[in-house]
Amino acid sequence: MMIHSSFIELKTAILGCQHCAACLPLPPKPILQIHPDAKILIAGQAPGQKAHEAGRPFDDPSGDRLRQWLGVSKDVFYDAKQIALVPMGFCFPGTGKSGDLPPRKECADLWRAPLLAELKSIELVIVLGSYAQAYHLGVKGKASVTEQVKHWKEYLAQGKLPLPHPSPRNNRWLKQNPWFEEEVLPALKMSVTRII
Repeated sequence: MMIHSSFIELKTAILGCQHCAACLPLPPKPILQIHPDAKILIAGQAPGQKAHEAGRPFDDPSGDRLRQWLGVSKDVFYDAKQIALVPMGFCFPGTGKSGDLPPRKECADLWRAPLLAELKSIELVIVLGSYAQAYHLGVKGKASVTEQVKHWKEYLAQGKLPLPHPSPRNNRWLKQNPWFEEEVLPALKMSVTRII
């Protein structure tokens, strides 16, 4: 497939974005993985400090767990023609009292719709965490991540799959919700295998 100039221009503009420079704790460094041939979109929150330093999304324990959930190797995971990694915020937002700050809203407002319009081959959207779920699933109000994940079959029928964030901070959630590993992860791996 030939990459259209509109995609190249958009990617170049995103990677050079300085819109939030004054609000970020570190210099802007947009981190994402995109290609118009990607078949799976992983919509996350925002890169953490380790991802910022490495210049690559999910290059940390969260990424190790996510790859295990998907049943894919690092080579497949970091193949942009297979998997697009598009967080809600492209730059590390900083750290608060209980972990990283929320993704900056400006990223979605500026870039998300035009970028998703360029990803025409997506067959499955994996939606990690509350901010991505609010955007991609149209979740309003106080719907929790747990509630969204519990309705995974309905969403999967629409080509979307809500998941908790794979962060080690969620170990307690995973222990409290054993149905996730028993029911959701086998369906996730089967879907990924079918697509890739």
